[in-house]
Order: sequence, then structure tokens, then C-alpha cells
Amino acid sequence: MTKADSSRASPHDLHPPARPSAQHARAALASAQKPAAGVPAYLRWINRPLGGQIAVTGAPIGATPNGLTAISAALGLAGIVILAAWPSGWAGPIAAVLLLLGYAFDSADGQLARILKRGGPAGEWLDHVVDGVRAPLVHIAVAVHLIRTDAPWWLVGIAGVFSVLVSAWFLSQLLAEKLLPKAPRSTDEVTSRGILESFIKQPQDPSTTYVIVGMIGCAPLFAVAFTALFAWQLLVFIASLRRKYRQLTAL
Repeated sequence: MTKADSSRASPHDLHPPARPSAQHARAALASAQKPAAGVPAYLRWINRPLGGQIAVTGAPIGATPNGLTAISAALGLAGIVILAAWPSGWAGPIAAVLLLLGYAFDSADGQLARILKRGGPAGEWLDHVVDGVRAPLVHIAVAVHLIRTDAPWWLVGIAGVFSVLVSAWFLSQLLAEKLLPKAPRSTDEVTSRGILESFIKQPQDPSTTYVIVGMIGCAPLFAVAFTALFAWQLLVFIASLRRKYRQLTAL
């Protein structure tokens, strides 16, 4: 998480109040926001701003980063249970809304931690645990829903393999971040990563999966979209593995 420059910070900035005003929270977040360059489109223009608004609203009423993480987990779990347990066309849209709301709170917890300057390894670990559990469970829930609605077995199989794919991708990303040295980026490099890259990366963002889950009641459309998403993410994952392996062997 971004840290304020202590040489310029006042004691009040270094130790913000437990319940800062909305104005103070907004200013603190603006000075510690993550760069948007290269971030998937939904995360960049919808989810982060929505999460920021949740964080700014929650700060004055005593919300905590771990509390927002718990809400995120509860919303995601509710969507997953509805999708798996309810063999109805309405299960998809309701699950998608709950998962997208959970995704917003997933963004809000880190932003609230930066507002309150309470970021730390424990909170980051908890956030990653929730993400690591939720991602494969969504696809397992899709597989269960498809079985309960007599969908083709090849589509059920894709959902099952998809759950393994997202788990492997999540683990490979975490390990690569820990093992590879962080190369500093120039200002020109960061500013060049613009709108096009955000849209190219959008299929990898969880929001794309959640929107497609919302289509599950329309079997032909869902089958095409879900299969295409799986194929795209599989190709990108293979390319990512090759690139990271080469980077690690070069160390």
C-alpha cells in the first residue's frame, strides 16, 4: 500500500482519527490512490470508484477494512449459494449482482485501509484468502447449476476445468510477485499504458465472469460466452506462464 511522505506529514496525517470525516477520508484516499494505468476497464472506471465511495462513506461511521472484507466474502458466498442451489433462470442475474457488489467491497477494503493508514500483512493476507476461495467456487457453482438444469456435460466439464484454471492463475500470479524483483517504471511507460490496454485486459477481470454468470438462464448465449471466456483465459494463462518462467530462469 502507498505510504504518505512522513517528512511532509503532520502528526494528524500520520495518525488519522478512528472515524475521519467524509471530507478527510476523501482527501486521504486521493493522495494514496493506486495508479490506474493498465488496469482492466471495469475495475478502472467502475469498481475502484464505487469501492472508493464505499470506503469514504464507511470511514466516518467506524467501518474497518476487515469488516468490509467480511461483507465482500458474505456477498460473494450468497451469490455462489444461490447459483448452485436454485435451478432457475433468475439465479444467474441475482448471483451476478451479489458477486459484483462483493467485488466492489473487495476494492473498498484496501481503499479504506489507505484512508485509515491501517494497511498491513494480515489484512492483505485475509483479502487474498477470500479472493482465492471465491474465484474457483464461482465456477464450481456454475457447474452445479448446469448439472441441476440438465445442461450439456461438455459445458459442465468446462466449468470444472475453469475452476482449476483460475486457482492456478491466482497462485502463479502471487508467487511471481514474490519471486520476481520489482522493476521501476518510468513516467513515460506508465502514461503509455492507456485505454486500449484496459479493454484488452477486461476479459481477465472477475466482473466479466460475473456478467456472463448473469446470462446462465439463456442457455445458448451463456454457452457461447462462457466457452469463449474460458478459451481466452486459457490462452492468456499459458502465455503468462511462459513469460514468467523465462523471467524466473533468467534470475
